[in-house]
Amino acid sequence: MSKIPLSLRESLDPAESSPLNFAVAQRDRETLSMVTRAVERRDVVLAFQPVVQTLRPDRPAFYEGLIRVLDDTGRVIPAQDFIGAAETTEIGRKLDCLALEMGLLSLAEDRSLRLSVNMSARSIGYPDWMRILNRGLAMDDRIGERLILEITESSAMMMPELVSVFMQDMQTKGICFALDDFGAGYTSFRYLREFYFDILKIDGQFITGIARNPDNQILTQALMSISRHFDMFTVAEAVETAEDAAWLTRAGIDCMQGYYFGAPTIMPPWKAPTTHKAGI
Repeated sequence: MSKIPLSLRESLDPAESSPLNFAVAQRDRETLSMVTRAVERRDVVLAFQPVVQTLRPDRPAFYEGLIRVLDDTGRVIPAQDFIGAAETTEIGRKLDCLALEMGLLSLAEDRSLRLSVNMSARSIGYPDWMRILNRGLAMDDRIGERLILEITESSAMMMPELVSVFMQDMQTKGICFALDDFGAGYTSFRYLREFYFDILKIDGQFITGIARNPDNQILTQALMSISRHFDMFTVAEAVETAEDAAWLTRAGIDCMQGYYFGAPTIMPPWKAPTTHKAGI
């Protein structure tokens, strides 16, 4: 028999009625509290990871700006540790606002930079996020040509009509769109045809270890075929070894991203201090 008092059990959400669900819910609440405090302090940074051209791996095609928060001790917390708890809340929208604001600032500081920034489809209807985007575009009418907005497959399919209209409007201003984590969700190919994404990022679950996984090789080739049919640029995520990179190069992937080419860093090349050596 449960040792939780009847009055407490009756007040609990059904999702929290088991010890495991209760522990998960408590963890999510604590995570949200930590992220909320960080957002209020603006203790957030972007970490930049290169996306390299397959034919010129020494030359990044663009960088992805990945949101990070600093906890109460100043430790850098990656998005995977909090985005699941925050994405459907207003804190998720505020994180999107901060990521876009910092991304636009980086683009303004370095006119040679091309940068992708993650967003949720929910942010399209969030006034502060749209205000930040429109203000950035108004300050520099060429900045849109260097901005890529990444939307996850699951987020895009949640409100396809809204996303489609928003994309068409922003593409007239030069902004490119990437469909993130492709293959991880349940894409409606009817919507994929109507979206006109510019870039298709193949989810890392198909890429990690692909050189030795025939099943993932077939699946990745199928995803690449879909992207070519719809005239989309392909990016392989989570490339971690030379062996996987070599297989993807032979398969004809356009770009690759992963720890093999560079880990996300808050001190990318254009921010690193220049060292001057005295002549001999």
